[in-house]
Amino acid sequence: MAEEMVILVDENDKQVGLMGKIEAHEKALLHRAFSVFVFNDKKELMLQRRALGKYHSPGLWTNTCCSHQRPGETNAEAGSRRLQEEMGFTTELTESISFIYKAPFDNGLTEHEYDYILLGDYNDTPEPNPEEVSEWKWLSLEDIKEDMNHAPGNYTAWFKIIFDQFYNHIEI
Repeated sequence: MAEEMVILVDENDKQVGLMGKIEAHEKALLHRAFSVFVFNDKKELMLQRRALGKYHSPGLWTNTCCSHQRPGETNAEAGSRRLQEEMGFTTELTESISFIYKAPFDNGLTEHEYDYILLGDYNDTPEPNPEEVSEWKWLSLEDIKEDMNHAPGNYTAWFKIIFDQFYNHIEI
């Protein structure tokens, strides 16, 4: 299987190249990414706990799914593809905002991403891929914020950044 490539970008999201995902994370190069936030009719967010076999942030809680766009994919197409791969369903996704963040990890890798927030709604039970997701749950944004204040180490770096800086852009 070919190594997954990421789209390298500048600070204006202009593509400047392609690189293998691991190498881009080793070199902390800015690349395009997305974070999907799926809500139910009760305005609860579907959270996933990353599988223990993930190459970074294993076992941490985060937004519904996230990944990297492939060349030629729109943000919504990429989000739908990855939502199906990780959580076993798709739903219509709309773009909210985008931002740049940088988060180093203990394993020597760094996420340096031009991240698009995508929003969707869903009211059924997902069928998560166990290689990607160890568990999932619905929680209100208020309950997430409270838990994050008490146990920030249980959440991924990007999810905490989004919650700290862009909270008002993820509410449906």
